[in-house]
Amino acid sequence: MSVTPEAGATTIAPPIGFAPAGLPGCLEVLPRAADDERGRFVKFFHAPSYAARGLDHAFAEAFYTISRRGALRGMHLQLPPRAHAKLVWCIAGTMVDVLLDLRRGSPTYGEHVKLELDESVPRGLYIPPGVAHGFYTTSDRSILAYMVTTVHSPPHDSGVRWDTFGMEWPDSSPIVSARDALLPALAEFVTPFEFADRLDGKR
Repeated sequence: MSVTPEAGATTIAPPIGFAPAGLPGCLEVLPRAADDERGRFVKFFHAPSYAARGLDHAFAEAFYTISRRGALRGMHLQLPPRAHAKLVWCIAGTMVDVLLDLRRGSPTYGEHVKLELDESVPRGLYIPPGVAHGFYTTSDRSILAYMVTTVHSPPHDSGVRWDTFGMEWPDSSPIVSARDALLPALAEFVTPFEFADRLDGKR
């Protein structure tokens, strides 16, 4: 039996929307924010919204990083069989966030996109397996929260060195960890990722 909404009934919008983020399967996460005299409330994860989009949302870990101005973290991903989808969210400060496509056969393989993340704008990023992620902090202090669909596995940690894929970062001499400085150049990275619909949140 179908039910017809009563005349004048209000349809409730989903709490989270999505928009393309420049690379196949990468999405901007656009929640509704509620502001009042106390501040702001933002719901950045709502399982039914992710499921309706066909996105992997069985998150296994959540963590955050605190970075100071000029710090660059990236470009990171985790290799199969511990590859994961990632949801990132700037909860303090501002940053330049960068995504790099490392999926063989992707129409955007080797290409990157740059997005500005700001705590004042309720927007996150959903990143599928095979897309490396990194960011540069442009405020005195930034906090980036992460949710990932597999547990961290050091033997499967990998990525591409920040200065080898054509990205024009705000600073040519950022603060980079010793680990990130030793990541391979894009030209040296042998990808195990194959582009496929199942990696891109499509069903």
